[in-house]
Amino acid sequence: MRGFPIKFPKPFEGAGKGTVLTLCLVALGLALCACSPSRMVANMAAKTLAEGNGRTFASDDDPELIAEAMPFALKLQESLLVKSPKNEKLLLATGKGFIVYAHLFVREPAEMLPKDDYEKITRLRKRAKRLYLRGVAYLVRGLDMRVPGFGQALEKGNINEPLNRMGKDDVEALYWTAAGLMGAISVDPVDMELTMKREAAIGMMQRALELNETFSDGVIHEFFVSLYGSLPASLGGSEKKARYHFRRAIEISKGGKANPYVALASTVCVKKQNLKEFTALLKKALAIDVNRFPENRLANVVAQRKARWLLVHDGNFFLIDEEKLP
Repeated sequence: MRGFPIKFPKPFEGAGKGTVLTLCLVALGLALCACSPSRMVANMAAKTLAEGNGRTFASDDDPELIAEAMPFALKLQESLLVKSPKNEKLLLATGKGFIVYAHLFVREPAEMLPKDDYEKITRLRKRAKRLYLRGVAYLVRGLDMRVPGFGQALEKGNINEPLNRMGKDDVEALYWTAAGLMGAISVDPVDMELTMKREAAIGMMQRALELNETFSDGVIHEFFVSLYGSLPASLGGSEKKARYHFRRAIEISKGGKANPYVALASTVCVKKQNLKEFTALLKKALAIDVNRFPENRLANVVAQRKARWLLVHDGNFFLIDEEKLP
């Protein structure tokens, strides 16, 4: 599958300095003290990190800055989880963070490397897989606390019963767990043990869609654009379904997200060899004003970067007669 959509939470307004201060104080405490912080302090710091980091990162317009900042934040969150291992919000934030980092800053750069740079591409894909699964592990821990037996059911490949016990409050964790699993599968499709979890991941995403299709401005529909658009018909791929989810993603987001256009262009249009629509969709993605939708600013900046790359490298995906080009 050629990527899957990433959606960030709403912007962090008015508390950015507080979050940075907390990060610094906690980091200083961890560095200077021989023992871990008390559980109370850990929980307070965890709450601030879990609620603030995603929003701060989401509204930024500098992907390189976020790429450099995220590893520190993630390692700090992991340190706090050692002291507060049952903090559900922190488990969710940490799992989600690893999956975002794996996709945006490891897997996507690998996809844009020259095809002859095989060694580096392979190394980055392996790293992306490890990071995806690291995030999934934290998310499953949290879901197992909310819905006892979920982790065991996932290992057995039959999650219908725990999924039926889930409600709207579980949608965020369901989305990110499924996205992380599908990300890991897509970078290493020959891992048969992992690939056997594909149906479970799709089931999680379908359940999330049933519970709240408007979650994160329609990001679940974006996932299905990529899924149905990239899979062959023999494995459930469907242009009709991909286009339906594309329309819903645009409707729900009110046209404020670039990724649905990139997702449809890079899957359905490439499969159909429709260069005209491919180009038109990517130009629509580039036309979005990232500052008009601050809650999606970073996601839009990254999606637009991918759109520019696809336009420049369209010859990698289409049989173009250069003599007929203007």
